[in-house]
Amino acid sequence: MATERELRILVATDGSRHAQAAIATTLHFPWPARTRVRAVIARRTQAEYRQSILLAALDRSADVAANRARRALARRWPDVEIEIVDKTPVQGILGEAERFGADLVVLGWRGHGAVRRLLMGSVSRGVVRGAACGVLVVRRPLRVRSIVVGHDGSSGSSRALAFAGRLEAPRNGSATIVSVVELMSAPSMIAPGAAALAQDIRRKNAKRVRTAKQALSRSAAGLRRRGWRTRALVLHGEPLRDLLGAVTTARAQVLIIGAKGTGVVRHLLLGSVAEGALNRCPVGVLVAH
Repeated sequence: MATERELRILVATDGSRHAQAAIATTLHFPWPARTRVRAVIARRTQAEYRQSILLAALDRSADVAANRARRALARRWPDVEIEIVDKTPVQGILGEAERFGADLVVLGWRGHGAVRRLLMGSVSRGVVRGAACGVLVVRRPLRVRSIVVGHDGSSGSSRALAFAGRLEAPRNGSATIVSVVELMSAPSMIAPGAAALAQDIRRKNAKRVRTAKQALSRSAAGLRRRGWRTRALVLHGEPLRDLLGAVTTARAQVLIIGAKGTGVVRHLLLGSVAEGALNRCPVGVLVAH
């Protein structure tokens, strides 16, 4: 049996409470045994300030954040690596993720209240849209016991399932796989051929549901082999609403979904469900690229 490839996790921190939530979640997340973790602190110093009091203050702040991250993460990974880079946060995180060969970046969420849709946080949004790897955005410290995985048959959702399949289930860990099938509506008018058309639509809808159930059954089997108690749900409503409803029902701590965009159009095609989940989901959201 082939040895499973090492999972590489990059956690971004700046010492803030949002970053502390990311570190605490990283510490207690159900990663597989072969997981390597690195923390990155990115802070940009303008050239004119390089010999100033401001530079000394930034260095002290970065050192404090680095030492705090090391103390916390070393409880699980004694050889944890800490990097301080002189770049803007988004550039620093994305650059370090590429250099490290990260499979996932973990970072905190800065959105608040009614303006959450606009203030997911420029750093969070920039990293989610620019990363070549998965990104986990957390609002508060999480001890993951229950996950929800969205599946719509796309390549993005396949990546979400593949990532979930690498996790080691915690004790009594549960995984709910959700597929939202958008059904075709039968005609309501009375017209020649309407009955035959309605029957054809019902047949196509039944096929869609059957196909979704078969796909979820295969996916659930893979997660069960990793120790998860699995549940497969095929729903017939609006994708984002039903996914968020499944998160609430399952009392999940993380929603795992796939991004739609790839390459140069990633920032335009993250996907309405992924964007909506990041803005509205009450728990952590893992976007698989």
